[in-house]
Amino acid sequence: MARYTGSTCRLCRREGTKLFLKGERCYKEKCAIERRNYAPGQHGQKNRKVVGYGLQLQEKQKIRNHYGLMEKQFRRTFERAQNMKGVTGENMLSLLERRLDNVVFQLGFASSRSQARQLVRHGHFQIGGRKVNVPSFEVRVGHEVVLREKARANPIILSNLESAGGRGVPSWLEMNRTDFAGKVVALPSREDMKQPFQEQLVVELYSK
Repeated sequence: MARYTGSTCRLCRREGTKLFLKGERCYKEKCAIERRNYAPGQHGQKNRKVVGYGLQLQEKQKIRNHYGLMEKQFRRTFERAQNMKGVTGENMLSLLERRLDNVVFQLGFASSRSQARQLVRHGHFQIGGRKVNVPSFEVRVGHEVVLREKARANPIILSNLESAGGRGVPSWLEMNRTDFAGKVVALPSREDMKQPFQEQLVVELYSK
């Protein structure tokens, strides 16, 4: 499976905003945006005015990188959202939020979405009593994501759960730390997604 293997901090600097790709580092002074808040490369400090198509492309890249998707995966998600009832942009974000790797991250089992993706691929979670190792698995209302017994002593996961307390869990999810389980109690609404995305720009980009 294709995946981005370059510097994740470079992505944040290129988009000019925190995408929270490096876990705890993003909340500290070592964050690349805090230290060098300009685009990477030789001409990164030059002021460039981005308008029209450039803005639309930048917003698409921002959302795509935030969730860790490649272009083909992201385009496929957009097309699914387009065929659903409701507002296309909000449908797209709802589908992205309900990816299993994102849910694992939001529940606090992982410090970043990339780490959550790795934990899922290693088969540490089950849904409905069955092991699921596909990061893009669509979690639905009523699904319970449970950490498997053999992974409950994993020091990395335990440390993540400890430090995730201050981050909180979105209102559309419920977390039971005693049972190492989280449940989807509702579909995520646009108000639940705190990211300052302008998803309408992505709709305009793909509608050309």
